[in-house]
Amino acid sequence: MQEQMKAQFEQLGINTAGFVNPFTSLFSQVGKTNSGKDGEGVLSIATARDTATKFVKAQGLKPLGTKDVSVVENAFEISELWLNEATAFPASTHAPIAVSRMDWVLETMPGWHKTIEPLAAGLSSAISDLMDQAMNAQTADPEQGQPPIEMITAMLRSFIGTMIATQLGQSIGTLATSVTGAHDVGLPLLDPARAIVIPENIENWAVDLEIAKSEVFIFHALREGAVARLFAHNPWLVSYIQSAVVEYGKGIHIDIDAIQRQAQEAFEGAQANMPEGAGEGEAISFALDNGIFTPEESPAQKSALLKLETVLALIDGWSDEVVSLAAGDRIPSIEQLRESHRRRRAATSPAQLLFSSMLGLQVSPKLTREASAFWKKIREVKSVGERDQIWSGLLPTADDLLDPEKFLTSTSIPDDLSGLL
Repeated sequence: MQEQMKAQFEQLGINTAGFVNPFTSLFSQVGKTNSGKDGEGVLSIATARDTATKFVKAQGLKPLGTKDVSVVENAFEISELWLNEATAFPASTHAPIAVSRMDWVLETMPGWHKTIEPLAAGLSSAISDLMDQAMNAQTADPEQGQPPIEMITAMLRSFIGTMIATQLGQSIGTLATSVTGAHDVGLPLLDPARAIVIPENIENWAVDLEIAKSEVFIFHALREGAVARLFAHNPWLVSYIQSAVVEYGKGIHIDIDAIQRQAQEAFEGAQANMPEGAGEGEAISFALDNGIFTPEESPAQKSALLKLETVLALIDGWSDEVVSLAAGDRIPSIEQLRESHRRRRAATSPAQLLFSSMLGLQVSPKLTREASAFWKKIREVKSVGERDQIWSGLLPTADDLLDPEKFLTSTSIPDDLSGLL
């Protein structure tokens, strides 16, 4: 069965060499539930971590030097003082530190695992539903020599978990070469929340910028420190983001009839467009590359993605406003640094790279700019404290970002409540 499944995937153009063998522990997994009692749950954190570390090692490991640590300490010493004036959230009790790319992977991996596991759970649940249908059909019309449905279900669950863990590991390993800190993706990846930066990546970020390195490091220390404060003093945000991913995962449904129909149409179209002499395997591979098996999202999933996109934009926009206020005229090149950050975000945003591959989510740079302008307007009309107080109440929607004053009016409690009686 293992060899037959492997051959089927290879025929579909999927290279199985990079996947951890999901069948080696099959028989020990048959009969287990997805409760996570085995320490791994649906998504293997060990597979994701091993894949990510291999990617980092392939790029070459650069250890932290004494100079790196000193530069980061100086940058945070300055940035933390400036942030005290720019946000109502106090500094974390955990000191900010410099880390290597490998350390970043190991530090953030539990957070990645907690965030993405609902996707694996959703796929596993969809597989179970599909197998229940097949089990009913097999019970009604049993065939001699057919393997038990329970075993096939366990194989598919194992494969799905390994596939997502491998994809997650590849994404994290790729991000490790470009992110500048733990919160560069706008996700609460550390528990407890604290600021960490990667000096090697900040150095690379500064290449071709005619800006003093000290200013570049302070800029990134400000961004990292601001988001760390936000998460440290708003722990409900962790649950809010997690719930959006859970809602999306619960909506995953496998419509086998629709897949067969799409596959047939795409296969016929691929054959018509393939060069003369191409085989069936190449036609199927061509069809897969064009995303024929991307499921249609339900209204609930679309709502979850909008919720996730908006909160990520709010976090990114808030940190941009706080950094701009904290830096003021203290960093001569602050506007150049902000613009460089925006351009990089629009081109290769870490959140874009991760969520586009795992969820198909596109975090709009336009929405982030609107969020930054929203937070700035709130602070100008009210104050730093009242701006930050919004995080403890009802978060603004994407529409609210376009009219900050209307949002304030709708969420304010009038001094005279007699008219409501």
